[in-house]
Amino acid sequence: VKTYNSNQQVPDSAGTATAMNTGVKTRAGVIGVGPAAFRRDCASARGAELATIADAAVAHGKDYGIVTTTRITHATPATVYAHLPERDWESDAYLTEAQLEAGCVDIARQFVGLPPERAPAITLGGGWREFKPVAENGKRRDGRDLVAEWLAAEPGRQYVTRADELDGLRAESTVLGLFSRSHMPYEALREETTSGPGIVAMTTAAIDHLEARGKGYYLMVEGGRIDHGHHDGQPGLALSEAQAFANAVQAAVDRVNLGETLILVTADHSHVFTLAGYPTRGNDILGLVYGNDRSGRPMAEPTLGGDGQPYTTVGYANGPNAVRGERPRPDTGLTAVAQSLVPIEYVTISGDTSHDETHGGEDVAIYAIGPGSDAVRGVIEQNRIFDIMMGAWGFGVAE
Repeated sequence: VKTYNSNQQVPDSAGTATAMNTGVKTRAGVIGVGPAAFRRDCASARGAELATIADAAVAHGKDYGIVTTTRITHATPATVYAHLPERDWESDAYLTEAQLEAGCVDIARQFVGLPPERAPAITLGGGWREFKPVAENGKRRDGRDLVAEWLAAEPGRQYVTRADELDGLRAESTVLGLFSRSHMPYEALREETTSGPGIVAMTTAAIDHLEARGKGYYLMVEGGRIDHGHHDGQPGLALSEAQAFANAVQAAVDRVNLGETLILVTADHSHVFTLAGYPTRGNDILGLVYGNDRSGRPMAEPTLGGDGQPYTTVGYANGPNAVRGERPRPDTGLTAVAQSLVPIEYVTISGDTSHDETHGGEDVAIYAIGPGSDAVRGVIEQNRIFDIMMGAWGFGVAE
């Protein structure tokens, strides 16, 4: 899958997820609007809204749902239901007065403002801070409690905040689960006593709920903290999140009828993450490189670089632990921040300075099983994923 945005060789998640959910490649940083819209420009986004796969589901009498380990207002889940020219506008806390006066509506308000017939049947993830006022430890400056507004919009809605509440979902209910103030905890760092579910539990609960409603459905499941582990330069956390996501995929495969359900697994982009250095087979993936001697046997001491220091099996082309000057001995282990080559520095929407690792621009894999999976072949543009899903439903487009 080619992942570039319409205006960037190396993409961001808002543009890539929009491509998958709408069938249109667009600019980096925008949500559910076409490439005619410029980032943070409300006027240019007006009229550029794109129809989504969720719109198609609703139009044909089907349901849709969202599962994510990030905030539900974060870039990828937001592209399922929102339309605006800035991914960072998750609540009104991030918009200026001028932008609000220009008619810009934040992502949380767009979610709550969906009419009942257009709302997702189930949404599970993190990020209640974007729905709650500052007085309640939320982010909202307008003082609104959007969770209360969401509950009042339709009789019988269910709002859940703990894993054990997923066992009591009613099929006829529209469900919202917000299990953390911001993103969900990293899987490897979850406390034994945490009240929030992991991605496997959320995935199975969402499938069971949608299956029980009996309409057919589109479900977007995102292991979004894989991305965050890489941005943080912590491969141990990224890889453990990938393991959890793989378990969620297996749970989905085991739960659905593959004779009537298409499952697609892909990434919206890659990262500048690499394995290198000729480590021996069985070498600790999060440890130092131990190579083989001239006879092909594992060596007892780690391999040294030209600077006399050992180095790790995995690393990054850029990121928060970029080497400046003399390279120290690298840290290893689950939460270690891997060494990288180029120091990155940019200012976020909140005014903070970030040193996060960047995305990569190479093609990513896509895997498919079920009806319509034969359309997944060769090298494709990312927006073709939308066509493949529509074709599997028999709504046209895929060949």
